[in-house]
Amino acid sequence: MKELEETVKSVVKELFDTNIDVSLTRPDPQFGDYATNVALQLAKQLSKSPRDVASMIVGSIKHPHIANLEVAGPGFINITLVDHLLIEQAMCQPTQSMAGKVVLAEYSDPNPFKVLHAGHVYTTVVGDSIANLLASAGADVHRVNYGGDVGMHVAKTMWAILQRLGGEFPEKLRDIKIAERSVWMSSAYVEGNNIFEANEDAKNEITDLNKRVYQLHADADKDSPFARIYWKCRQWSYDAFDAFYKRLGTQMERYYPESEVADIGLSLVKEQVGKVFEESEGAIIFRGEKFGLHTRVFVNKKGIPTYEAKEIGLIVKKYKDYNYDLSVIVTANEQEQYMAVLSKAIEQFLPDLAALTRYVPHGMVKLDGGVKMSSRRGNIIPALEVIDATILANKELNDKDDELTVLGAIKYSFLKNRIGGDIIYDPVESVALEGNSGPYLQYAHARARSILRKADNVTSLKNVSILDAQERIFAQKLSEYSETVEKATEELMPHHICTYLYELAQVFNRFYEKNRVLGDDRESTRLSLMNRYTEILQQGLGLLGIVAPESM
Repeated sequence: MKELEETVKSVVKELFDTNIDVSLTRPDPQFGDYATNVALQLAKQLSKSPRDVASMIVGSIKHPHIANLEVAGPGFINITLVDHLLIEQAMCQPTQSMAGKVVLAEYSDPNPFKVLHAGHVYTTVVGDSIANLLASAGADVHRVNYGGDVGMHVAKTMWAILQRLGGEFPEKLRDIKIAERSVWMSSAYVEGNNIFEANEDAKNEITDLNKRVYQLHADADKDSPFARIYWKCRQWSYDAFDAFYKRLGTQMERYYPESEVADIGLSLVKEQVGKVFEESEGAIIFRGEKFGLHTRVFVNKKGIPTYEAKEIGLIVKKYKDYNYDLSVIVTANEQEQYMAVLSKAIEQFLPDLAALTRYVPHGMVKLDGGVKMSSRRGNIIPALEVIDATILANKELNDKDDELTVLGAIKYSFLKNRIGGDIIYDPVESVALEGNSGPYLQYAHARARSILRKADNVTSLKNVSILDAQERIFAQKLSEYSETVEKATEELMPHHICTYLYELAQVFNRFYEKNRVLGDDRESTRLSLMNRYTEILQQGLGLLGIVAPESM
C-alpha cells in the first residue's frame, strides 16, 4: 500500500508541481482494492473539477501491479491490483515495527488487601492484548503490575482484621479457610472504610495503623505479631492474584509493591522542592494550574508519600530494572486528570522518562443499570465470578475445553469495544455462537479446519496466481490482515482486530455458501484461501489472548 501511495504522490507532483500526502482506503470490493480522494483534495487549489483532476492522474499512472484504474463518483480514483499482488498481500505478515525495542507493559494493578473484581478482568484482558500486539511487532515485552501494599486502604483493612481477631493474634488466621480468604479480606476493607468515615476515634486509630504499616517496611519487621498478620494477609492477596492470572492465561513477570518504590519517590520529590515542587502547610505539592491542570499533594503533612510520589518512584525503578524504550501503562480513565498532573510534574525533571511513557486509559466495568463498582461500598462483582457467571449462562459448558470457550467469550466481549468507553458485561450474550462474539469466531475457525481435514492436499497460497470474482473478494479481505494488525499496534487498540476478524468470518461464510470447495475444479485455490483464512483467525485470536480450537 505504501508503494502505491508513493506512486500516486509522484504522479501528482509531476502533473501539478505540488506535494500532497496520499492516503489509500479500502472501498467496497466491487469498486476495487483501494481508493483515494486525492483529486477532491487538489481540485479547489487547481480550479478544476475533481473528476478532471482524477482523469489526469489516472491517465498518467503506469504501474505493473495495477490491473485497472477508474474515476468514480465525484472524483474518487479506484485501484484494482493484479491477482498475484493481491495474493501476496493476503499472505503478508505485519511488519516488525518494534523489533529490538524493550517494552514494559504495566497493567491490571490490583491492590493487596482488596478484592479482585470485574474491573481487574477487563484491565488485565486489555493489557494482555496490547502486550501481545507489541510482542507480535517484534518488541521484547515485559509484563508487570503495581499494587498498593501500603496506604490507607491497607490500614483500614488491618484495623478490621484486628477487630475480628480480638487483637494482634496472628495464630487465629489459621481459622480462615483458603477458599474464604479473599472474601474475608474484602469485607474487612469495606468494614474498615465504613468505620473510618463514621467514627472519629476509629479514624485516628486507622491513621496510626497506616504509619505502623509503613514502619514495617522501614524496619523490615517480620516477626512482631502485627507484622506477622500483615505479611500473612499480603501473601494471601498475592496467592489470589496468582490464581486469577493462571485462570485467565496471563503470565505476569513481576509485581511491584508500593512499599518498594515509596522511599525512591519520596527522595526524588524532596530533591525537587523549590524547583518543581513547593512546600505548602507542611505538605509538598505540585501546582498544576500554570499548565492548565490542578494542584496535587505529593507528600502529605505527616511526611508520607502519596500515590503521586510513589508513581515517580515506580517509573524510576522500572527504568532502572528494564532500561525500556517504551513504557505502556493501562489504567482506568477516571485517573486521567491524576495522570496528567503526574506526567507534567515528571516532565519538569525527568523529561526523557516522561517521553518514554504512554498511558492507555480505559472505561469502567459497571453493574446492571450503569452503576459504577466500588470496593469501598462492597457493590462489586468478584473477578472469578465473571468467569463462573458466564459458565452458568450456558449450562452445557463443563470441561476444560469449554472453559477456554468461556474465556474467549469474556475476552472478546471486552476487547471488541474501543478502549475508553465503559463496559456493561452480559454473560449470556458473550457466549452466543451467532453474532459478534468470541465463540462465533472460535467456531468459525473450527468449522474451516474441519473442512480442510477432509481434503487430500492443501497447497500454499503462494502457488495461486489467478482468482475468480468470488475468490477475489475473499482474498481482498485476507489482504487486510497485516495492515489491520499494524494499525491496532500503532494505536494500541485491539478492537480493530476484533472488527476485522468478525468481518473476515462473514466474508468467508458468504463465500462458502455460494461456492463449492471440495470436489470443485477450483478446489486447490479455494483450499489455499481457506488455509490462509484459518491461519489469520488463529493469529488474530491469539493477539486477543483467545485460543482457536481445532474442533467445537
